[in-house]
Amino acid sequence: MDQQKQSNPMSQPPVTSSNFEAASSTSNMKRKSMKPRSAVWDHFSKFLDDTGIQKGKCNYCEKEFYCDPKRNGTSALKHHMSACIKNPHSVTTRQSQLSLQPLSFSTQEGGGNYQLGMLSSWHFDQDVARRKLAKMTIIDELPFMFVEGEGFKEWVECIQPKFRIPSRWTVSRDCYDLYLEERKKLKSYFQNSSQRICITTDTWTSLQRINYMCITAHYIDDNWTLHKKILNFCPIGSHKGDDIGMDVESCLLNWGIKRVFTVTVDNASSNDVAVTYLKKKINGWGFGILNCKYLHMRCIAHIINLVVVDGLKENIEAVKRVREAVRYVRQSPARLQKFKSCCEMEGIQSKCHLSLDVSTRWNSTYLMLRTAEKFENAFDRFATIDPCFKFDLVSGKECDGVPDSLDWDYIRKIVDFLGHFYDLTLKISGSRYVTSNIFFDEISSIDCLLQEWKMSDDLTLANMGQNMKVKFDKYWGDPDKMNKLIYIAVVMDPRYKMEFMGFALSAVYGNGKGLDLTHKIKSVVYELFDEYKRMFANENANINDGHVHSNAIENLDDEGSKKRSRMNLGSQFLKHKIEIGEAKNKSDLDCYLNESIQVVDENDEFDILLWWKLNSNRFPILSHMARDILSVPISTVASESAFSTGGRILDPFRSSLTPKVVEALICTQDWLRKSHCRKSIEEQIADMERLEEGM
Repeated sequence: MDQQKQSNPMSQPPVTSSNFEAASSTSNMKRKSMKPRSAVWDHFSKFLDDTGIQKGKCNYCEKEFYCDPKRNGTSALKHHMSACIKNPHSVTTRQSQLSLQPLSFSTQEGGGNYQLGMLSSWHFDQDVARRKLAKMTIIDELPFMFVEGEGFKEWVECIQPKFRIPSRWTVSRDCYDLYLEERKKLKSYFQNSSQRICITTDTWTSLQRINYMCITAHYIDDNWTLHKKILNFCPIGSHKGDDIGMDVESCLLNWGIKRVFTVTVDNASSNDVAVTYLKKKINGWGFGILNCKYLHMRCIAHIINLVVVDGLKENIEAVKRVREAVRYVRQSPARLQKFKSCCEMEGIQSKCHLSLDVSTRWNSTYLMLRTAEKFENAFDRFATIDPCFKFDLVSGKECDGVPDSLDWDYIRKIVDFLGHFYDLTLKISGSRYVTSNIFFDEISSIDCLLQEWKMSDDLTLANMGQNMKVKFDKYWGDPDKMNKLIYIAVVMDPRYKMEFMGFALSAVYGNGKGLDLTHKIKSVVYELFDEYKRMFANENANINDGHVHSNAIENLDDEGSKKRSRMNLGSQFLKHKIEIGEAKNKSDLDCYLNESIQVVDENDEFDILLWWKLNSNRFPILSHMARDILSVPISTVASESAFSTGGRILDPFRSSLTPKVVEALICTQDWLRKSHCRKSIEEQIADMERLEEGM
């Protein structure tokens, strides 16, 4: 047995040189390294320190750990991976952090500013941060590449290392998703509300040579707050009237808006065709008021521009001299610096800067004259310091281009005259307050001013006033051709009512014609009120029919019937008011007009929307009529202001944006921005000067 257990030496292979080399090479081979299988190595980097010990370094905070597989393992790395503050992939399991939000307010007595702190819980959310980033990009008109800038990345790393900065493509998608979300909310509001919408529209050609059309909606909500929302900022194929009308119709249908009260446009003939097209469509939808008789509203700002431009066609020598003087000073930095020295020697502390006008913009001419008039003494001193100021640089001869004291007196008259039109343009350009009730009052004042200007002793000024009066009468000379809503809006103002209409019309057109016009306007007011009364009765009838029908079906459920009755108490109350008014033969309008006018101090600001909000229960039908009329915009400035935003967004560095993205950026900015006031160039320059003084 022992011999069988022993190996037979003859069975072993002979030891040769080749076998010996193969055995030795096999013993010297190293084991093949395996790829790390732990998930921690997606967040750590493996390395050997100076002593040859294996370690792992965190990719986020760069903290080092021992990770030798035979001695340490990866437990410490796993623990750190979930606890690392800078790890953007870690799930927050600890308590929310507290954030102190400062609240500042001022007191009227002391006038001081005070701050209080409000504690609120806070935790980081990647999705919320991305949404806020998209909102910031839209509101502040930032380029999408802003997120890929080195400075922004360093700032985010310092503020919140957990935030994963998206690419510019992701930001653009987030901005468009935000647009779709806000559009859905606004569209739902329009579809579920019953108030009428007033729209303004205008066109603009971008840097890309694409024709855009902006459509803006104006309305007053149930809380009597005036709103302005840009609906569309889309390209159009042509400027023909029918094409514009079809584009507006398509926009309204996409938004689900059919209750259109007015359409405010400028005086282009194509817009007249477009409004005619929209009248047919709105009447076909069954939502026209008096067959859309008062749908077309002309832009007052555009008409004022035409009136003033006709007046400035007169070649007034004083204006030409001031223009040439301003041009001479602004031609070189040395002259401008010398002129500033003259201002300091004359003690002129004005922060205004000399500006040269644009021939096609009368307001720039007014601003040029208003600013130059403040530097009269500086121009006189500059003429003594710079001898070339009095000479024509081309011919070398002395010229009469330097304004004298008579010219400055002349300029002051023109500045005072144009100031009325400039202030009026600013006043009617607001979109955050009611403007329809000031339309007639302002144009009546302009008419009186032009009548006075025509009677001037100066022949040039008289011709200027005459030219402006001719253009004024073309649009506002015949009251029968004007939209009667501008008169009804005055009646809806509790400070004026019909008493002011009679007074103003008599002052403008004379006692006889003014009295006839007053009776016509009063009949128009009652005609419109009867239309609202009929619509209001039909709506209540539909509500009551539905209520009776539901009670007939649900007689078996007494509790359900009681709930239905409670839900319609408001409708029953309004119906009761109508029945009482009919019984007494005294409508809401009669009660309103028979009341004494609201007396307000000139220094006090009167909030007409607040008045109607407080008195809407007393005039249930008339308040609906007033809400629609007071929301009418009398200028297209709201739509034109969107073109300024479009010009900033479509600058030479962002001219590759598609119309779809441009519309999303402009519309969403209008819906989200809380403050719509942008500083003028003069205010920005003044801020920079104060900053330089502080430095």
